[in-house]
Amino acid sequence: MTTTDVATVLDGWTEDSFTAAGMTYPTYRRGSGPGVVVIHEIPGITPLVARFANETVDAGFTVIMPSLVGTPGKEPSAAYGASSMAKVCIAKEFTTFALNQTSPVIAWLRALAGHLHDEVRGPGVGAVGMCFSGGFALGMMVDDRMLAPVLSQPSMPFAVNKSRGADLNLTPDDAARVAERASEGCQVLGLRFTDDRLVGSRFDSLRELLGDAFIAIDLPSNKKTDHSVLTEQRDDASVDRVIEFLKERLQG
Repeated sequence: MTTTDVATVLDGWTEDSFTAAGMTYPTYRRGSGPGVVVIHEIPGITPLVARFANETVDAGFTVIMPSLVGTPGKEPSAAYGASSMAKVCIAKEFTTFALNQTSPVIAWLRALAGHLHDEVRGPGVGAVGMCFSGGFALGMMVDDRMLAPVLSQPSMPFAVNKSRGADLNLTPDDAARVAERASEGCQVLGLRFTDDRLVGSRFDSLRELLGDAFIAIDLPSNKKTDHSVLTEQRDDASVDRVIEFLKERLQG
């Protein structure tokens, strides 16, 4: 992808950076209205991730996309995906295999969401995580300002066995706080293809932790490789449901 192509993918987005919890990452911001943090999947902010984020902006939200790994705007490829995956696996900010741990980067994301809310106000903020970041929105629920967490194909810690496939990437204290918030009425929207092995049995764990507050969208898999609900294997009805959920929680 050329420099011009990358610029076109992120046309209209303002690049900046944000520092908190000892971490600094680039960010891209666009729109007006209540705040939503859109957290990309592996390999990074691809054109289809940007497409989803633009649709969220068009629905009346201020969107921030952090760039946690990869080259913003770059098209996905096998080599690019492998390179980004390797970086995620060795970075201390992501607990890719550990059980009952909250990834350190979630503290940074909570601060980013709080900063966005302080600027744009409104009833609260939303977050959409995908793939390796799919569960990050759940950890962001520890902050009372997180009112619309969306978990698309949550895949960390990596489901190399049954225990890790069931784990929600939360410490026991964070899990207890998330369950408390769910009991108080904070709903969580989850999306996956039913044959996606990367998700493991996390939807069962989410039902157990959240009860009726967990809204699950289970999509039939057409291919064994179906994974990215909102982007590469996009399901239009699911994109619409995510935006509807954000509107219900943040604009209603």
